[in-house]
Amino acid sequence: MSKVEESIEVGVPVHTAYNQWTQFEAFPEFMNGVERIEQRSDTLTHWVTSVNGVHREFDAEITEQIPDERVAWTTVAGEARQAGVVTFHRLDDDHTKVMLQMDFHPDGVTDTVGDKLGFVKRQTKGDLERFKQFIEERGQETGGWRGAVV
Repeated sequence: MSKVEESIEVGVPVHTAYNQWTQFEAFPEFMNGVERIEQRSDTLTHWVTSVNGVHREFDAEITEQIPDERVAWTTVAGEARQAGVVTFHRLDDDHTKVMLQMDFHPDGVTDTVGDKLGFVKRQTKGDLERFKQFIEERGQETGGWRGAVV
């Protein structure tokens, strides 16, 4: 099992950052390698990814969701095995720290080599930087789900 932890400060209120993160179908707009996400229920998403020529499909279940605080998930079916949490920390009225922690199991030689070379860490850092640009340029979320999953 491998781990990655990254964080970034974004220039929007905590509720704006959190609300945007609950819009899973918009992830392809700032996450490289994510082709499509389908929200199948309040707690189930279906992901289609293609990273460095490796195509994967998997389902992820939201295991915990607390508005303006955290979203946790784990994969439940498909070709990827991972679990993680993203947390939102109010810095002031207009700034939020977004922290992402993820555990994943590299599958096969390509994944193992990519993990050892730091590919997942760089990918995660880049995705957070693109999230920052996406939400700051918009200044508001594209939507939001305020329900709780505990």
